[in-house]
Amino acid sequence: MTADNQSKTSDEITLKELLLKLGRGFRFILSKGFIILFFGIVGGVFGYYYAAKKKPIYTATTNFVLEDGSSQGGLGNIGSLASIAGINLGSGGGDLFHGDNIIKLYKSRKMVEETLLSEVDFNGKKKLLIDAYIEFNDLKSIWKDNPNLKDINFKEAAAHKNRVRDSIITSIVIDINKNYLFVDKPDPELSIIKVDVKSQNEFFAKEFNDQIVKNVNDFYVRTKTKKSIDNVNILQHKTDSVRLVMNGAIFTAAKVTDATPNLNPTRLSQRVAPVQRAQFSAETNKVILAEFLKNLELSKITLLKETPLIQVIDEPIFPLQVERFGKLKGALLGGILFGFLTILTLTLKRIFKDILN
Repeated sequence: MTADNQSKTSDEITLKELLLKLGRGFRFILSKGFIILFFGIVGGVFGYYYAAKKKPIYTATTNFVLEDGSSQGGLGNIGSLASIAGINLGSGGGDLFHGDNIIKLYKSRKMVEETLLSEVDFNGKKKLLIDAYIEFNDLKSIWKDNPNLKDINFKEAAAHKNRVRDSIITSIVIDINKNYLFVDKPDPELSIIKVDVKSQNEFFAKEFNDQIVKNVNDFYVRTKTKKSIDNVNILQHKTDSVRLVMNGAIFTAAKVTDATPNLNPTRLSQRVAPVQRAQFSAETNKVILAEFLKNLELSKITLLKETPLIQVIDEPIFPLQVERFGKLKGALLGGILFGFLTILTLTLKRIFKDILN
């Protein structure tokens, strides 16, 4: 017999043994059908119980369009001309929140903490969102044996920061960012941002979503326009000051004229000098005022250009979208999982027994 024939014979024997072992394994599993069925039923019961006890998850969703106003367009030419003339019109917040940075802002401790300490109306009573979080997570029962935690009042503690308060808020902020708050841009090509808040408490999900969207968007607008607003306020103050001086000079000239109605021609200096001085001051301030008014209007245009547009498309309304873990689904998954684990355990036990034999 040649080497090739021996190799073929060896392959045929190996395949035959494999098929025989598979057949024996299948018959072995069938012989244990009662045990597998029993544990499958036990798993189904556990799955059903888990699904019945698991609380539903409510999702509050806000979609909004963000236009940051950084594109130059036609208004950019005004800024360029003003720069040539030596006029500083400001540049708003620049690229501080360019691109996806606003998503990071939503996850920041400052914004989440500010939202948690926001007071909302719950069934006619004012309540902090952090108190609602503590209530539906039953943290008071966990803290009852700790004298530093059981009587903590976040309304009073807000004005007086301390280590205990900050440590509690830190742990809650971490949990919020990990399990409750989800911020994303569904389409990278579009400026639509989606904010989801998931919670077992429907009221908390909606109110937290509303408050954090409001807080973050307000902070975003204030920061983007801070320089431009400061510039407008400075120019407005200077414009009002110059106008006040100019009006004072005009009234001074009029008062001097009224005070000397029939002046002796030999004493014209008592009228002419004060009147001309007042008129000169008025004319000078008139020119300055015209420049300030022009610069003020340019600054206001720049402020409009720098102000981002945030338009809410969808906002959460009751009843919220709810995710429930079905009892039938829980029973089926529990039965399949326990049945698979039973088969795996019996198979491994049979293999080890064969090896030992």
